[in-house]
Amino acid sequence: EVQLVESRGGSVQAGGSLRLSCQASGFTFDDYAIGWFRQAPGKEREGVLCISARTGSTQSSLSVEGRFTISRDNAKNTAYLQMNNLKPEDTAVYYCAVSRTSYCNLDFWSYDYWGQGTQVTVSA
Repeated sequence: EVQLVESRGGSVQAGGSLRLSCQASGFTFDDYAIGWFRQAPGKEREGVLCISARTGSTQSSLSVEGRFTISRDNAKNTAYLQMNNLKPEDTAVYYCAVSRTSYCNLDFWSYDYWGQGTQVTVSA
């Protein structure tokens, strides 16, 4: 059974930082790209960052470019989302997901399995 478990999010002030982790199990982690998505109230789910399986190449949305980074530790079956210089508009539920392929893209329909989501709240 595929499982993705995100770490607890949290509440921070604007300009602060948070790191989320995504612990995966039930599949060969090394073979699949991992993505981070977010959804704010009343908005569509947005692709934030993804990382390919073998090359480690990444893709970022413009809204977080230069502030957020994604990484993965294949030995630990874990992916990370480092969020710096957080802004109130980053407030959302954040999800990690496993792609159907080893290649990274930010289209949510490319992802088959999702974590439960974790709340990140940024206050002004």
